[in-house]
This record gives sequence, structure tokens and C-alpha cells, in this order.
Amino acid sequence: MAKQNKNALIVFARDPVIGEVKTRLNPFLDLQTTCELYTCFLSDSLDTVSAVESVDCFVGIYPSSVSGYFEQLDTSLSISTFVQEGKDLGERMKSTFSARFAEGYEQVVIIGADSPSLPLAYIRQAFGSKQDVVLGPSVDGGYYLIGMRGKLINLFDGITWGGDTVLEATRCKLKSNGVSLELLPVWYDVDRSDDLIFLKTHLELMVAVGHKEGAATQKFLSTLSF
Repeated sequence: MAKQNKNALIVFARDPVIGEVKTRLNPFLDLQTTCELYTCFLSDSLDTVSAVESVDCFVGIYPSSVSGYFEQLDTSLSISTFVQEGKDLGERMKSTFSARFAEGYEQVVIIGADSPSLPLAYIRQAFGSKQDVVLGPSVDGGYYLIGMRGKLINLFDGITWGGDTVLEATRCKLKSNGVSLELLPVWYDVDRSDDLIFLKTHLELMVAVGHKEGAATQKFLSTLSF
């Protein structure tokens, strides 16, 4: 898809292959159910990003696209796909930011596919930021969103990915380099069984008050008993 807008929004996603996604939910859920759940996470994440105005949308797939899921996306979503490049999460994000800026995008935002209930308003707020970097803090000590404006800022070297110090280490690196930062409201990822139990209740309440985020996940979780 040719560049149509000045900003880019990217979902970092794993290819939904049984036994390769959300592995920390096993044995709470069996491998087949976990994979089906993750496709719901993907569906909700893609619906959310597609609702953001005036951005080009992408999915960065890891480690490769063999499941066929992304080749069957609804073309009306206007989402381009690419395979992430790099040895760890930091390298893959750095490579992605670098590629999008090289294509001429002025602001680039990456979100994960682990937060199917993420409010659309938070993504819109990220694109409204005038700071060099915007981060969406996650309750687990990481972040659910990262955005940059105008140029690649090296935030990714020397970070211990997957731990509870990612956000703080990133903030320290920004401060020491004089880079301006905006923090979004705190949200959460879904990685473990207690996260999933919370998500199920949370989505039921969100649906009850009229929120649309997480609809596919909520419908699927309503069929499970735990």
C-alpha cells in the first residue's frame, strides 16, 4: 500500500500458530484455545487501529507469516503487513521506526496485540502528542504503546526486555538524553491467567456501558468457564 498519510500506526503481533502464542496462559488454557483467543486479540487490535483517523496502518508480524491469518485480512481494513526484523524486541522496534521514518512518516506509533481492551482514545491521544516520545505505561512495568515524532531516538539498547523495569529504564534513558516525553494513562497487557480473569470481567463491564473495544475477545471469553 502506498503512503497516504503523514503518520503511521503499527501493531506488533505474533503469527497465530498453535503453541507459539501467549504460552504463559498454558496450562490454564489448552494450546488450541489459547491460539483461538489470540486471534480474537488480533481482531480487536486491528479493528481499533483501523478506527484511528488519518494514519497508515501496518501489522509487524513475528517471527514469520506461515499461519495464513494475515493473508486473509479483510481488505477494507487497509492494513499493510511486514515481517519484523531483529534479534530481540528492541532491535525489532528500532528497525521498524527506522523503516517508517525512511519512508517519510512524521510520527510513528507502535502498539502490541496483548491489550484487546485498549481504548481508542489513548491511541488518538498519542498522535496528538507534541513531545519527542510518547509512552503508554503498563501495570507490569513495561509499556503498551510507544511513539516517536520526526526522528529515530535510540531507546532500545541495553534494555532487559520482558522484565518489570522496561518503562523505568526507558524513562531514565530519555531523561539523560534530554528527550521530551508524554505519558499516557496506565493500561494493562494480558500475559498470565490472572490477567485473563481480570480481562473477562473488565470486558463484560465495558460492554455493559457501551464500549466497543474488545468485542471479539469478550464474545469468545463468554464461551469459556473459569
